[in-house]
Amino acid sequence: METLEAGDPQQIGPYSLIGKLGTVSAGKIFAGRSVDGRVVAVTVVQPEAAAAPDFRERFRAGVGAARAVSGDFIMPVVDADPDAPSPWSATAFVPGLPLRRAVDRYGQLSESALRRLVVGLAGALTRIHAAGLIHGEVGPDSVLLAADGPYIAAFGLAGTTEADGSPMDDILGLGATVLFAASGSEPEWEGASEDARTRIAELETVTSTLPSSLHEVIGGCLYPDPSTRPTAQQLIDYLNRQGQPVPTRNWLPSALTADIEALTAATPSSTVGGGVSRRSLLFGLAGGALLIGGVAATAVFSSSGSPATGGKPGGSTPPTSPSGVSPTPSSTGAPAPIVLDAPDAIKAWTISGGSAPRCLEASDKVVMVVTDKTTAFIDASTGKTALPALNTTSIFGSQNTSLMAYAAGVFYYLCDTPNADNMVAAVDGTTGNVKWATTMAQADPSGAAYIAHYVAVNGNTVYVCGTVNAHSSSTSDTTTGYIRAFDGATGKGLWRVEGTDINNVLVPLSGSYLLATSSTPHKAGQVQMIDAGKQGAHSWKIPIPNAAYYFDPGWPMTCYAAGMFFFAGGAGDTLFAVDAATGAEKWHQQFGAKNGDQVELGTPFASLDGATVYVPVGSDLASLSAADGTPKWVATLTGATEIGLSNMFNASLRTAGMSAQCSADAVFVTDGAKNLWAIDAATGKARWKYNDPGQPDVGFTWIVGGDRVFIASNLTLTAISVHGQ
Repeated sequence: METLEAGDPQQIGPYSLIGKLGTVSAGKIFAGRSVDGRVVAVTVVQPEAAAAPDFRERFRAGVGAARAVSGDFIMPVVDADPDAPSPWSATAFVPGLPLRRAVDRYGQLSESALRRLVVGLAGALTRIHAAGLIHGEVGPDSVLLAADGPYIAAFGLAGTTEADGSPMDDILGLGATVLFAASGSEPEWEGASEDARTRIAELETVTSTLPSSLHEVIGGCLYPDPSTRPTAQQLIDYLNRQGQPVPTRNWLPSALTADIEALTAATPSSTVGGGVSRRSLLFGLAGGALLIGGVAATAVFSSSGSPATGGKPGGSTPPTSPSGVSPTPSSTGAPAPIVLDAPDAIKAWTISGGSAPRCLEASDKVVMVVTDKTTAFIDASTGKTALPALNTTSIFGSQNTSLMAYAAGVFYYLCDTPNADNMVAAVDGTTGNVKWATTMAQADPSGAAYIAHYVAVNGNTVYVCGTVNAHSSSTSDTTTGYIRAFDGATGKGLWRVEGTDINNVLVPLSGSYLLATSSTPHKAGQVQMIDAGKQGAHSWKIPIPNAAYYFDPGWPMTCYAAGMFFFAGGAGDTLFAVDAATGAEKWHQQFGAKNGDQVELGTPFASLDGATVYVPVGSDLASLSAADGTPKWVATLTGATEIGLSNMFNASLRTAGMSAQCSADAVFVTDGAKNLWAIDAATGKARWKYNDPGQPDVGFTWIVGGDRVFIASNLTLTAISVHGQ
């Protein structure tokens, strides 16, 4: 990053410029910092370029389309102003060096690095072109070399949509870029008016510096006739057929990698988890730490009730008064741990059926039970049949409560019928009448299968989220997810988005903001806001290191309360609360184990009124104020495992995804011994516990409806009052 020079702007839109990153033909690229501390790359268009006829309209259209483009090695657009005196766009900041500067300083790239460059750029261009965009600026100045691969912005400035050019223009730019990386020079034709034969003859000369494995395909990118150039996907296919390895890590020269690491360390970042070390956490939090619990996963709190530097979740404030020992609960006012113990629950009723319940959903009046043979409706107070049965069955024979939802008197669920599979349906909870049923396309012409994992309702919209299993020749190890929105009254499809940055999705009960998490092996994960009010437009995102588990689809691994999203970050040991609209950090709470064991938080969940957030920490369940993270109580589940797990408690992976739920005044959780605990939300003390010695190995399925808990185990369905009476 270069320092700003005289004549460079100091402020662009809401961003204070902190350095210059490079130039493109139509403008300059700067590093900027927002008022909340987020660092972005700001590309500013030169006034003379902006004065071209229709430029601003094309720029505006390009920004709108680019906001929906995401994936590996694409720097997504996060902000823009087409109407500014000098139009500008802001993309996510990636620490790295422009290709031109890297080659000038460290020399040409090796053959393996060139292959990584081709695969990364071609993969990014495949997604950009699929969105109807033309980058228009692919070249040594616009390609950024980062530790994990080459990056380009979602769109350039010379051309923004296919109305302004051809995808083959970007392929020409890719070929010239790779040639520069291999030789340190760009192709220079003797004259723009030279005929095609002369140009083709010159290709033999200008591509002679390329490795033999790339000579033919990169030469094809430089052909004068655009129709003869390969597409981005064909480039990937060509390299895949060669069977040569493409490095995913340590792909750059060591000196260049060290330079990038130094840039990363020197650049303000919005990455979650840059906090104090474990040693500082355990031994250096004099007067500020909260020591709780008494077993292996005993948790140490290190909280921040106000935003970290810059207002983003960037880590804990370093301790100012180091201490040789961890403070005790009595010295800090921390809540004393409550070891749960309670009598066995009293059953309100138990019924048996001919088929094992696979999916459950409940209101305060009716329990909906889906088996592999039928769908039944049971009276919540008596256990008797409440409504006529339906001929729908559990989708793909699954046992997954997250495939059902209830809201405003209507049950929504994914199911199969004798005549159709993969249906999403709405059933009136009072009459049992089917309001609508929509067949979800299970596969598209390319052979990609769409598999549903989660159904949720927000207001008048029903959401189905899942994964796309595509047969791809790409070397990417990412998972592609999707979100589909349906009109809750009619079942009509409203909008749909998909991408590798959508793995696990949270749909809050209210508001227009969704939260998607994603991760890939050996890389940082991220959380990202999806704006449902803008038909799934991607908004702010926050990187999270050590978040490999964030690729799991199904029941959300994050939660929402009081206008904030809550998620685990750092080394998996810190709970962050961020503003749902902006991503700005509100507070964070870090946890540690007194004996040094690794702590990974489970899935947080919120009370129905949004005032409290609960988070599992090993065998402890912590109750925190949603407003500022202040601990209320900590309960130790005697049957839980004693080390932190990436999911809820040990049984979470064996029961339904909803392994922790709330009623109006109680919290319900399962533990590693397959106990279901009812905990008083105000005191943290157990009301009752339930265990079925005859339950299947996968555990029981359960759901909260009104003031009752309904438990399905083998062929039985049992109801228990939340008060245990």
